[in-house]
Amino acid sequence: MKIGFIGLGNMGAPMAANLAKDHDVTGFDTMAKPDGISMAVSAAEAATNADVVITMLPNGDILRAVSAEIHAAMKPGAIHLDCSTVDVESARAVATQAEMQGLHAIDAPVSGGIGGATNGTLTFMAGGPETAFATTKPLFDIMGQKAVHCGPAGNGQAAKICNNMILGVTMIGTCEAFVLADKLGLDRQAMFDVVSTSSGYSWTMNAYCPAPGVGPQSPADNDYQPGFAAELMLKDLNLSQMAAQAVDADTPMGQAAAALYRQFVEVEGGAGKDFSAMLPRFETRRRP
Repeated sequence: MKIGFIGLGNMGAPMAANLAKDHDVTGFDTMAKPDGISMAVSAAEAATNADVVITMLPNGDILRAVSAEIHAAMKPGAIHLDCSTVDVESARAVATQAEMQGLHAIDAPVSGGIGGATNGTLTFMAGGPETAFATTKPLFDIMGQKAVHCGPAGNGQAAKICNNMILGVTMIGTCEAFVLADKLGLDRQAMFDVVSTSSGYSWTMNAYCPAPGVGPQSPADNDYQPGFAAELMLKDLNLSQMAAQAVDADTPMGQAAAALYRQFVEVEGGAGKDFSAMLPRFETRRRP
């Protein structure tokens, strides 16, 4: 299969490298020039004659602009597979634009971080036509361990932001609980042993524990160097609140989590740290 891959940053480059082991991949990025990928001089050139064009871009505005360029260059019937995390409205607008030009579009944001992109163990949440999803399934199988078809265009983004709203809220609750346990004189390991096997069980506790030296290895054991950066969590929480406002959904916990991560990233020096670094953040604070 001939693939164009646009957006070769920390996530896109390893994803493209994994695909290039089995497929003809031509990449484009305005800055990155990763080894092992044939590079085009423009996004349109990377898209020309491709069966599938994959995009991995920072936000909805850039996605819309790049889509307008590549859709004009893509051959009829080709598939635009967008793996960016963007707002639902942008994903649906790009899908409509693709359909008007005789193309197919899938929005398939990912979960799994840089490690998942490198190791080919990402999870994809896909929205768009079932036939296009079936065509791209072999590519998902190379780049990841699971791909779920979530329904029509935009539903992949909807699944991603709902998932990450839960993740952000749960991480804050986990960090708050550890600090409360500290101040009550409860040993962190004892707390983990109880919570990880009882009703407080969660992914943030059991698989990604924010307390150093407790539970499986996590970014907390590496001075909170990011596996999933706090600013990316803020981006996803902001997207969840944009979506909630658009459909009049009451999400007070999501709103509170977005406000806390905004404070952490923009005011308290959390940018560049893992999103689990909320734990040392809470350690230094008292009740207002």
